[in-house]
Order: sequence, then C-alpha cells, then structure tokens
Amino acid sequence: MYVVPPPPRSESGSNSDLRVYQTWKGSNKFFLQGRFVFGPDVRSLALTICLIAVPVTIFCIFVARKLMDDFSDNWGVSIVSVAVVFTIYDLILLLLTSGRDPGIIPRNAHPPEPEPLDSSNVDAGAGQTPQLRLPRIKEVEVDGVTFKVKYCDTCMLYRPPRCSHCSICNNCVEKFDHHCPWVGQCIGRRNYRFFFMFVFSTTLLCIYVFAFCWVYIRKITESEHITILKAMLKTPASIVLIIYTFISMWFVGGLTAFHLYLISTNQTTYENFRYRYDRRSNPHNKGVVNNFKETFCSAIPPSKNDFRAMVHREPPLPPRSVAGGGFMSPNMGKASDDIEMGRKAVWADMGSAMSEHGGDGKDGNNERLHVKDGELGELSPDVRTTVDEQSGRPSMHPRRSSWGRKSGSWDMSPEVMALAARVGGEHNQNGGGSSSRSGLMTENRPT
Repeated sequence: MYVVPPPPRSESGSNSDLRVYQTWKGSNKFFLQGRFVFGPDVRSLALTICLIAVPVTIFCIFVARKLMDDFSDNWGVSIVSVAVVFTIYDLILLLLTSGRDPGIIPRNAHPPEPEPLDSSNVDAGAGQTPQLRLPRIKEVEVDGVTFKVKYCDTCMLYRPPRCSHCSICNNCVEKFDHHCPWVGQCIGRRNYRFFFMFVFSTTLLCIYVFAFCWVYIRKITESEHITILKAMLKTPASIVLIIYTFISMWFVGGLTAFHLYLISTNQTTYENFRYRYDRRSNPHNKGVVNNFKETFCSAIPPSKNDFRAMVHREPPLPPRSVAGGGFMSPNMGKASDDIEMGRKAVWADMGSAMSEHGGDGKDGNNERLHVKDGELGELSPDVRTTVDEQSGRPSMHPRRSSWGRKSGSWDMSPEVMALAARVGGEHNQNGGGSSSRSGLMTENRPT
C-alpha cells in the first residue's frame, strides 16, 4: 500500500529561533539569557543574602567602626576591611553554588532502544518500565565495580552511578547530594565544592562577628570600669549579634562538620541517608587524603548543557517500507497514534473485516483496496476525508457508521455497502477470489 507522505509544515511556527534555556523542560529559572541557571525556589536566595549581609552591616556600623578608635595604627581599619571582604567572598561562593549547572544530565528526546534481556545484568524482581519493555534496574560495571543503575521515566535514560532525579528541579543530577532550599539549587558534582566552601566560610564569618562583639564589650568594661552586664546594656547591637551568630554557628558549623565527614568517606548526603555505608563497604571510598583531593583538587567537569545554544529541529524520519510493497509514512506507522487522536483509517477497518470473513491470511496480505478519485465524491457525508490541521495528513473519519460487530451483523450505511460491493466486483474481475466476501457483505446487510 502506498501512502502519500504528509506535506511539510510551515517553518513560521518552528522553534529554530529559540535557545535551549527557552525550551528547557526542567523547573529551573534562567537569568541573563541562560548564563545563570537557578532552581525553582530561587527566591529563597534573596533571604539567604539578607541573613548574611544585614548582620555584617550592623556589625560594621555599631561595633567595628567604634573599635577603630580603640586600636592604634591600622588594626582598627583592618577589622572593618576583613569583615567586608569576607562577606563579599561568602556571597560570591553563594552565587557560584546557586547560579551554575550542578551537573544536570540532558534528558533524551526518545527512550533508549530495548536491549535483549540478560539475566546476568538485569534485576529480575525490579519489573519493567511502563512505556517500554526495558528493565527498571540493570547492572553496569565501572572501574571493575558493579553498580545497579535505575531507569528514569522522566528523562528517558539510565541514570549513571551516584546520579539521582531531583523532584524539585525535575532533573537528573550527577553525584546528587541534596537540594538545598537556602541556596535554591541542587547540590551535585559541579557545585558541591563551592557549596562546602560557602558553608565553611559562613561559619568563619559567624565566629569573626561573634568574637569581635565580645572584644567590644570587653573594651567598654575596661574603659568605663563597669561590669560586663552593664557594658552589654550600653551596646544592644552587640547583644543581638552575639545571640544571632551563636545560633547560626550551631547550624552552619554542624553542617560543616557533617560534610567534612562525608568528604572524608567519599559519600553524598543522599547516599548517607539512603544506603548507610557504615554497615557495608563503600565502593567510592579511596582513603581520606584521596577523597579530599577528589573534592577540592580535581578539575570540575564541563557542563553537559549549552543553555544558550540554538534549538536544532530534528530531521523527519525517512518513510518505511511495508510488506505489501511501496512505502509508508512514519507518521502513520503506529495505529495507536491514530486511535488516540481519533483518526482511525476507515479502510484499515474495512480491510480487516474482509480478511476476517472472506479469505485466508495470504490473500489478505497481498490484496489491496483501491478507491478511484471519482468515487470519493459519491460517498455520503457519513464518511469523509478531513485534513488534520495540526499534522497536515489526510485521514478518514467515520461519523455515524460503525465497523465493529454489533449483534452479530455489520452496521453500515447504504453508501458504504455500495462501495464495498463495487470493490468486491473489481476483485472478482481480477480473479482475486473475493466473491465470497461480496456475498458475505450482502448476506449481513442490515434489514
């Protein structure tokens, strides 16, 4: 059967003039035309900046500025300078953590090709993916170590080892650690180093402010010869900063200590809570020294995504050949697409009905159904040819006729019955042995 391929679509509605970040399927937010990529909760980044910048500003105005008079030479100026420089450095690390690709793996446009099932590298109890007959979990070997990798239905790929899908950003991230709401971004292979340095520098900044607030209170006590309690009442800003930095030190300091443990054992937060390597051997552990070298001294891999690149339109698939000769358009290769969109071809059902009642499988494979151009105009409005505005391909839409079985007979309109009888007559003249079909069609005509 020869099917005319659909006409090419107009390029006016194509996305060839769009960039990758404009058609990104994840939940990320992009700024400066894709130069910065954030998570969907990027608004929390403003809160984090305020929690850092506001206390340091109060410290510089009400504490460090007054300490400049108590220290000779340049020591007083250095107190303010260190606080300002350290704060700027801390905010830069925050932006490097939040505004870069954490290690997103590009999702596939199509599912992978099904592979022959092998009991040696497939988890038999894991089941199969709902879309395709692909194993949900399979085993891969990396550097002599066997890992189980899981298929991601959203990204349509098998996740590499230590990769996980973030439900907030809706992306698969390499060496996924966790999604941090304070920075509004996933923490993965490409930004974990900056995340740890940000947490560690924030801890040092809290200690710095906490210590010099006590130094200022001590200076008041010595200069005015009063108790510490009375000195604290003279500088309420120092009291607020001491309480704030003390609470913050427990939070960021504890987080720093926890990640020092993770780095020394080469674990991620996700792996620590999910797999509990303390109870079994960790295949990623290379020793304390090598683990720290891998985290801080190894080169950061380049991003697998070029968010500013132009979107390239995929070329259409070539027409596929069918068993009866000729070619078939790839857009009509799956009957399920036509059924889901309500575009089931009328003569496909008609041919199946004839082959079911009239002939054997060989005749049904080789015989073809031809409708002349002049005969199309004689069809009733019940069966008409329409053109799908979306795809531009012709299809037959039965409006009231039913080609399925109903009470043991075929429910057809008289016009369709006449068309079927006419086609059956042409096959009789060609010696195709379709007289039995015509008789059967006449015999089952509804009364």
